[in-house]
Amino acid sequence: MKVRNLYKPFEITSVKSASYAMPEHTNTFFEMIFVLEGSGTQVINQHALPYAANKLFLVFPQDTHGFEIEETTHFFILRFNRTFLNTQSREWRDRLEYIFHNHNHLPGCILKNMEDKPLVRSIAEALLREQGTLKNSELVNQLIHMLITVAARNILLMNSVQAERISDHKNPNLIIDYIQQHIRKPEALRLEKIASSFSVSPNYIGEYFKAQFGHSIRDYIASYKLEMIERKLQYTDARISEIAYEYGFKDVSHLTHFFKKRKNSSPQKYREWVNETAAK
Repeated sequence: MKVRNLYKPFEITSVKSASYAMPEHTNTFFEMIFVLEGSGTQVINQHALPYAANKLFLVFPQDTHGFEIEETTHFFILRFNRTFLNTQSREWRDRLEYIFHNHNHLPGCILKNMEDKPLVRSIAEALLREQGTLKNSELVNQLIHMLITVAARNILLMNSVQAERISDHKNPNLIIDYIQQHIRKPEALRLEKIASSFSVSPNYIGEYFKAQFGHSIRDYIASYKLEMIERKLQYTDARISEIAYEYGFKDVSHLTHFFKKRKNSSPQKYREWVNETAAK
């Protein structure tokens, strides 16, 4: 299985073929793929699903993916790497990270709001027109940001439901959604605060969560926070001190203790290992 690398911060391409069959492979970059026309089958991580025009797909580093084309297909593809992430503002990095950590890594269109399909098509077509015009580089960046905003909005729509009390025993995943959305806010993750948000007692929500998921809320928060920090170390050049502050640690030593306890490695050593592995 070939691993493809991207050396430019981002790349916009257009692929149109009647027989194009991308063998399954992995990348070191992120992809947003929009189908302008055509049909076939998309495969991600050994799961397959038919595709058609006006579908938007996300592909992440190390996802195994490919396409089997049945009808002549015109793909719009936006690729970007870690360098692109590092040039974005904090707000945009947070939005990108939300997408990366909340997508299910399965095939299928992420556009759940039907009104967004013509919007994404118009953005893709505009990017294809502007990609070679250096004087409009600012416009290209704005269009990319718009595309990312639409993707984030739809993933939020996929992961959210109308509010209901968890005591109704209808949707325990609401607690997971709450934790993921507040992972950078330690005060919001206090058991009393979580319980208050769902209008139940701290004891009840703790027992309820463990009964539903098999582990405590604290264990889940630590596990999810660790996953987010790992991705931050992998895909950004953020300083360790910045990561510690972002995720509510008192200082670098506090973060290092947390990370080393769970990964048997310091954050810096982990980042060095990731970079050495990616360079091979």
